[in-house]
Amino acid sequence: MKVFLAGASGVVGRRLTVLLRQAGHEVAGTTRSKAKAEALRALGAVPVLVDAYNADKLKLAIYAVQPDVVIHQLTDLPQVIDPKTMPEALAANARLRIVGTRNLIDAALTNNVRRVIAQSIAFAYAPGQGPLTEDHPIDPAQDGVIALERAVTQTPGIDGIVLRYGRFYGPGTWTDVAKGPCSVHVDAAAQAALLALKSGVPGIYNIAEDDGAVSSEKAKRDLGFDASFRMKA
Repeated sequence: MKVFLAGASGVVGRRLTVLLRQAGHEVAGTTRSKAKAEALRALGAVPVLVDAYNADKLKLAIYAVQPDVVIHQLTDLPQVIDPKTMPEALAANARLRIVGTRNLIDAALTNNVRRVIAQSIAFAYAPGQGPLTEDHPIDPAQDGVIALERAVTQTPGIDGIVLRYGRFYGPGTWTDVAKGPCSVHVDAAAQAALLALKSGVPGIYNIAEDDGAVSSEKAKRDLGFDASFRMKA
């Protein structure tokens, strides 16, 4: 299968690129950095230098690849947590979820790509008694999450799958160990996207460990999600 992986140089994207190549898929991975492009090439992907905010170039990039599926792993977050700058960083990430996702969906539609798999978050739910399932409402303040999920799952012509990831831990993330409820190892998150290539009907799936915060039973049943999955060194 030919995969257009948006955000291939990110925390999940790098791990997913390796898994996709190991599974025999062709990967065209996006980045905005020439240095990261070479790193993607070393992982076996064809690097695509494009900015998700440039709608026209994004359409051309997908046209050039002619993928079977688009995977959206785009984020705009710092590598190091700084409480002083986090509000600004979160606002930038929300903007990417809103504008970047819309551009990616439109580019997929323009190029007749129906299947889109996108990264969302499982810790954006409105308060409630856990474990929360996918039909529990999202906090209305999470406008970026709401816009992303609506674009992926409610655009005619798109068979969209949303993966609501827990808080990442593991290589390349902000922590090596799970901290707090609703966590998921980055390797398990990447594998969930790989599984969603062929498994699961369009819709929303929680991707997190069983710690009482959210329920991932749907993902286990329909995708074969395994929170204990780790990549081999």
